[in-house]
Amino acid sequence: MERFEFTAVRQNGEKFSGTREAESKHALVEALRTEGSTALSVDLARRSGAAPRGWKLSSLSIPFFSDVPNAEKILFARNLSSMITGGLSIFRALTVLLKQTKNAAMHSTLEAVSDDIRQGHTLSEALSRHPKVFSPIFIAMSRSGEESGTLAQSLTIVAAQMEHSFSLAKKVKGAMIYPAIILTVMIGIGVLMLIYVVPTLSSTFASLNTDLPLPTRIIIGLSDLIIANAAVTTVAVVIVVSAFIAFIRTRVGGELMDRAVLAVPVVGGIVQKVNAARTARTLSSLLAAGVSALNALAITSDVVQNTRFRPIILEARELVEKGKPLSDAFVRAEHIFPVMFSEMMAVGEETGDVPGMLAHVADMYEEEVEQQTKDLSTIIEPVLMVVIGAAVGFFAIAMIMPIYSLSSSI
Repeated sequence: MERFEFTAVRQNGEKFSGTREAESKHALVEALRTEGSTALSVDLARRSGAAPRGWKLSSLSIPFFSDVPNAEKILFARNLSSMITGGLSIFRALTVLLKQTKNAAMHSTLEAVSDDIRQGHTLSEALSRHPKVFSPIFIAMSRSGEESGTLAQSLTIVAAQMEHSFSLAKKVKGAMIYPAIILTVMIGIGVLMLIYVVPTLSSTFASLNTDLPLPTRIIIGLSDLIIANAAVTTVAVVIVVSAFIAFIRTRVGGELMDRAVLAVPVVGGIVQKVNAARTARTLSSLLAAGVSALNALAITSDVVQNTRFRPIILEARELVEKGKPLSDAFVRAEHIFPVMFSEMMAVGEETGDVPGMLAHVADMYEEEVEQQTKDLSTIIEPVLMVVIGAAVGFFAIAMIMPIYSLSSSI
């Protein structure tokens, strides 16, 4: 008997972890399944003094401090699927992929997975030992493929799902890069002017011995504050930013932030459709791979990024468990999920092709997000020009007004 650490999900969607003795990992997975739970990861309990898995004294590789890019995972799933379809055994396919992998963290992970396969473990069991690399959806679809005899097809589906998700996230982030760079540069230039330009002008104004208008006093006061208390100001900014980040990472802060984002014009609509597309794509992939609806919904609830969507998915799981249609929960939440989402899902239930209809929904919303991100870039440009113009105009007026007042009085 060996002692294992495990993470599993109950039928109500609740995740739990623990340690338990079993003859093998497979025996523990079966025991949890008998109890009505689904294992997400199972690993040998770490012994005191033992080096963490992945640490190799010979190569001094520490994969825990390296990231595996999404592109590597997608390539792994696609290539493994192709090799299995071509008749190669899983171990042989992993050996080939191991030689081709350039990423150090992925190479170390595949070495460990290959070792587990050689010892008689299934692919899903081997993957579950690396939850930082392989997501619950990757593991669940691999397990479902093994049980149904369609592992190659399941890997193809999960690769497509990851590719769509990665592409969608990339498009949204790409739309935000331009305004982020412009605002950062604008703030940087503003600070430099307050430090180096304004003091020169303020000394000139002081020598003129004239009353300064309010905008000028504001600019000079801000400059004096930054220069005289540079360390305090820097520390204060760092503390405020850190406190804000820490707050939005809490449950209450995260929920407030998610509500605020959804209320922002244009941006809220994009966030809504991104989460709807992610939900539809994940559910479609899991159901098409043969994962049960209850487990599929439990996994999908962890995939959505906005916390406002998670309770609806868990509610849908409870309704399905009671024998009600999957679309019922989404019909009740049309203020969060788009109206078309629940309607298309209901059509899928009536036609008996929920995975296919959800895939169609995901495609539709992904296309809308792509178009809206392009439109967002077009909208943001004039808005940024107005903001920059207002900032430059305020600074110019603040600096010119004293000179104009003085020339008028002469």
